[in-house]
Amino acid sequence: KTQIISICFFFLFYSIDKWKKRWVESKHQPDYGQFQLTAGKFYGDKERDKGLQTSEDAKFYALSTRFKPFSNENETLVVQFSVKHEQGIDCGGRYVKLFPATLKQEDMHSESEYYIMFGPDICGFGNNKVHVILYHQGKYHENNKTIKCRINKDTHLYTLVIRPNATYEVKIDNQQVAAGNLEDDWDFLPPKKIKDLYVRKPRKSDVRLQIEDPEDQKPENWEDFEYIPDPKAKKPDDWNEAMNGEWEEPLILNPKYKGQWKPWIIDNPSYQGEWIHPERDNPKYKPDPTICHYYNISVLGLNLWQVKSGSIFDNFLLTNDEEFAEEVGNNTWGTRKDPEKQWRELHEEMEKRKREEQAQRKREQEEEEDNDDFWRTEEKGNDRQMLEGDADGAFPGKNEEALADWKDEL
Repeated sequence: KTQIISICFFFLFYSIDKWKKRWVESKHQPDYGQFQLTAGKFYGDKERDKGLQTSEDAKFYALSTRFKPFSNENETLVVQFSVKHEQGIDCGGRYVKLFPATLKQEDMHSESEYYIMFGPDICGFGNNKVHVILYHQGKYHENNKTIKCRINKDTHLYTLVIRPNATYEVKIDNQQVAAGNLEDDWDFLPPKKIKDLYVRKPRKSDVRLQIEDPEDQKPENWEDFEYIPDPKAKKPDDWNEAMNGEWEEPLILNPKYKGQWKPWIIDNPSYQGEWIHPERDNPKYKPDPTICHYYNISVLGLNLWQVKSGSIFDNFLLTNDEEFAEEVGNNTWGTRKDPEKQWRELHEEMEKRKREEQAQRKREQEEEEDNDDFWRTEEKGNDRQMLEGDADGAFPGKNEEALADWKDEL
């Protein structure tokens, strides 16, 4: 069911008989994946923890729900939801999108214009992040900060806060993971400062932190030849220079070799520090107080792709009250996380034991089959010996004649 609290606030719960009436499936393409209402394999409460679960592998999904349009102008906007990917997702999105009232839900697709895309996304090993993509002046802008998402199989709570003073915060499980200024962490506007192209680096600027000591001299007795001619070697008496060429002493390791000499390294007395290009005000920069002000937010959608299905979305919340959002998170995700984790660990342990038992039965079956093969081979050998004995008995005359011949030879 849906409860409208104010123009900038709504909270969605699920009920088995009504969720399909609240959500609209897009018909833009005929093969969109289907959602189902379930709490999954492990949960805190089977009924209370039901959510929308992706049910088909390698599918695009396009499902949305509409509510009364509202604006976040001069208001804080909090976008919050929970998601569990008990399938161990390896590639796929688990984010939500906020759309304007002009969206045609039956035709929603990946190119449909949206205001905000927020939530985790995974694509391959080690490539996981929380998207915060915001629409401004006809373009989509992705956050410059990399925010890692949670990739285990437990339910996690994702919260985005956008404030009227152009600051933001991202939380996972009600803990801050990123915060700052919208202008600083998104490329909405040209930079406030740019390099002053009329200022050039001084030619005599010495940016070397250390240099070789110009006063350090190589010692006179320093041997830096690793090999030297053998002083004990003598030219053979029969050496023929016409045939063998000019005779040269063989080389041996120099016992006085000290390595390649290098002068001492000292701090550069002329070091002036790293040169920093001076900046000036950017004439193209103009502050924009309307950044992330959206005037007709009216649709929340799940428009994503998943290679391996099984993610469960739940507890969607849009509000202008940060404290209330945190409280809701603690009363939903917070109450289920511990029993759900315990159930998951128990479920995984049972699955592990089941796999081990199956493997053991398979080994025992293979050993049984090997033993059967062995005894069948033995029986065949015995049968062969018996047949050979029978053959000897079947031709007694020939055997006796052969034995007599053998005796005669002796």
